Amino acid sequence: MSTIAIIPARGGSKRIPRKNIRDFRGKPIIAYSIEAALDANCFDAVLVSTDDEEIASIGKRYGASVPFLRSDENSNDQAGLTEVALEVLERYERDICAVEKFCLILPTAPFVTGTRILEGFRALEESGMDAAVPVVRFSYPPQRGFSIDAAGRARMLHPQYYNSRSQDLEPIFHDCGQFYWIKKVALLRERRFFPERTFAIELMESEVQDIDTDEDWLMAELKFELLFKRLTAKPSD
Repeated sequence: MSTIAIIPARGGSKRIPRKNIRDFRGKPIIAYSIEAALDANCFDAVLVSTDDEEIASIGKRYGASVPFLRSDENSNDQAGLTEVALEVLERYERDICAVEKFCLILPTAPFVTGTRILEGFRALEESGMDAAVPVVRFSYPPQRGFSIDAAGRARMLHPQYYNSRSQDLEPIFHDCGQFYWIKKVALLRERRFFPERTFAIELMESEVQDIDTDEDWLMAELKFELLFKRLTAKPSD
């Protein structure tokens, strides 16, 4: 039974054209996901799933395998990650080896590290759960959120928390959008990457940045630069 990494990277990104291979601090952004997977040293194979020859070439250049191109059916805007992963698993198992568990690593996650991926692998093994996913807590309690109607009027979604202090509210978390460790049987059974039995790995907000717009991209570059400087700074005398 194999343990593999799957990095899904189709060529047709709309909001940020060619997003998956756009330069991020000196190299294609997908390279960070590939290098983190290789650095984790827990995979029998690191695969890039793509419909795009240029992405395939870049993936191979940075050490990933691209044994086949993605089907047209799973290359459009409507194709979900579950369908993409199942296609890879079917082709890989048919041509190479059966898979017990795998890690889906998103291609635009420059903050992902081999250390965190390995932590997820160990959490999946030791917890006995079906999946392990990195999460981060909301920086401001969603319980105190508002909606705004067509007239511009703000309405508190949960008015019972109007007088609650932020520190008294239960922390709520969200998916980091970096990677998902999951057992194949769980994906087949529940058809999602956040199954009922999912172990949460809490990350710091400095390790996380969603990238959907050009503004997000700029914020990620600034955050990356600050994080890199912090990690490489020499202790003061």
